[in-house]
Amino acid sequence: MVVFAKQLMGVLLASLVLIAGGARAESEWREGEHYKVVSPAVRVGPTDQVIVTEFFWYGCGHCYTFEPMLQAWKQSLPDGSRLQPSPAMWNDGMKLHAKAYFTAETLGVLDPMHSVIFKAMHVDRNRLASKGAIRELFVANGIAGADFDKAFDSFGVNSQVNQAEARARSAKISGTPSVLVNGKFLIEARMAGSQANMLKIAEYLVQQELAEKS
Repeated sequence: MVVFAKQLMGVLLASLVLIAGGARAESEWREGEHYKVVSPAVRVGPTDQVIVTEFFWYGCGHCYTFEPMLQAWKQSLPDGSRLQPSPAMWNDGMKLHAKAYFTAETLGVLDPMHSVIFKAMHVDRNRLASKGAIRELFVANGIAGADFDKAFDSFGVNSQVNQAEARARSAKISGTPSVLVNGKFLIEARMAGSQANMLKIAEYLVQQELAEKS
């Protein structure tokens, strides 16, 4: 009987710890202080999943340092959620880099080209300021020039660029990187306090959205 009582007490204490942890999470990250609510919500993908959209630009130094953190965090995303990168653009140069992203995706070479493009801009100091420079980078990494040309100027890639531009505009992002959870909650470093906090807040909101769906 004593053993059972001790076991019961252990279960109760563990439950209290979990409840307290949940309360801390809820009180630690507050709407309007650490993240914004986007209204109306942005259409980001299948409604049966919780989509985490990362708005980025290849030329953004903060995005470059955020990338390895984001990729590590991506591995811990629970079932029912997924990461969806989305290029941001507010000038022609950014639109050119968005086309590079969707070209790589269309050709099935986003991995490794995503990191190759980041490295080219931030380590090799290649601004990738023209289609020719981007084409040269793709060819140097084993992609046929003809395949690149076909994809880069395709209707499909241009449509995806337009959709990404509209998505960022609807989310009202003010900079990169920014994270949007399920089209509803916008997390930016300025409000979150740090890039690490951006991911902690995203994790909290993902769990919240999954709980609502279930």
